[in-house]
Amino acid sequence: MAGQVSQEQGLPRDRASRAAVVPVLSNAFVLVLKAVVGLMTGSIAVLSDAMDSLEDVGASLFDLWSVRLSAKPADQEHPYGHGKVEGIAATAEGLLIGGGGVFIFYQAIHRLISGQAEIGVGLGLVAMVVTAFVNLGVVFHIARAAKETGSLVLTAASRHLWTNVAQAIAVITALVLVGLTGRREFDAIVALLLSAFLVFSAARIIMGATRQIMDVRLPLDEEEVIEEALRRYEGQVVGFHKLRTRRSGHQRYVELHLIVDPKRSVEEIHTVCDGIEGDIQERLPGAEVTIHVEPDDGRPRRPRGSFS
Repeated sequence: MAGQVSQEQGLPRDRASRAAVVPVLSNAFVLVLKAVVGLMTGSIAVLSDAMDSLEDVGASLFDLWSVRLSAKPADQEHPYGHGKVEGIAATAEGLLIGGGGVFIFYQAIHRLISGQAEIGVGLGLVAMVVTAFVNLGVVFHIARAAKETGSLVLTAASRHLWTNVAQAIAVITALVLVGLTGRREFDAIVALLLSAFLVFSAARIIMGATRQIMDVRLPLDEEEVIEEALRRYEGQVVGFHKLRTRRSGHQRYVELHLIVDPKRSVEEIHTVCDGIEGDIQERLPGAEVTIHVEPDDGRPRRPRGSFS
């Protein structure tokens, strides 16, 4: 059973690492595309967006590093694994997105006050349409991998990519409005709306990452899965209490005290514990389950989830 569990744990980790490579490649492609088109057209707007793509390349490389680090097994210095790095990486990505939003806000206000820079519409529009489609394809791939693996880094990366899609759509909208009306202030107005969206997205990512770093319990639906697995053994154990759960990266940790009939043998109780662990891991793959066995001494207990 142990070999089977470790193999199941390895699959999502491997999946997360492979998925994290895709944004690195897509962001590098988009960076080159925007830089070339920006230099050819002299468009400051597209060149500024290329600088944002340069930040995206750095962020995606950091994501890839953190996913691979979090996948490393526990060692002597890190007996609980390296999953916390995902929370740190997601926080850093949220700060990067928020910083980008503040920078865009500043640039938009500056351009409204000092006057609009020249904006190339033709090739710049083509580059942003290609960027939107590339990021849209990658974001669906990353979001699916994040759901399958439970990786907080991939979840943050998918939200980051959604902001890139929104940013590309915003720039396309601005370029179309400028091309149709000749009013270049539309570029700054759209940028102001985009900056608010980026700051909102950054706040969501940072709040989610902070919850994990603070060892917040697993979602209620996952704890219900654990309690359901325990109730299957109602006839073999007296009850349970002190159920504690937490998450570190993609890894779940479950701890509980199991109350048993003191007349039952160690071998019988060990078999029951193995069954409980297997049932929980079947529904929550890769979960680390720790069970402390207590003999029933007749004391009244009213814990959440007790069988009595």
